[in-house]
Amino acid sequence: MPKSPSGGIGHVPVAVYSCAAESAAVREAERRARHYADARHWHVAGTWSDDDPSTPLDARPAWAAVTSALSSGLIRGIVVAGITHLAEDAGQFAALGVLIRDRGGFLAEATSPPARQTPGQHERRRILLEASSGWWLWGDLVPGATS
Repeated sequence: MPKSPSGGIGHVPVAVYSCAAESAAVREAERRARHYADARHWHVAGTWSDDDPSTPLDARPAWAAVTSALSSGLIRGIVVAGITHLAEDAGQFAALGVLIRDRGGFLAEATSPPARQTPGQHERRRILLEASSGWWLWGDLVPGATS
């Protein structure tokens, strides 16, 4: 039986990788990638970062450590805050994802899910909150009804 349910959610060891010249950008990228991994219950086995985005990917020391961890089975996936930490464009990022998948791993970009709002959602939540706190007015829930 698999350890993780379908959909990529489960206790999967991953690496967080970033590459940025400024330390503040590295910290923010790490925060976003960790949040993404935590939301999926992935275990962050380690974080690696390089500080020169102009260096080719295959010459970056931290990237070499990440790929070594993938090859040894220490991690099963790599999470980055954005494609620019690894590639110049989406095509290069996708090609890198294929290479990683061929090695038995996965590559994930920590994207924020779109906010799901439906018409009237805020008002329904306010009514439910008031109802649960004892301040509920039946007329708010059913327009035209009297209390």
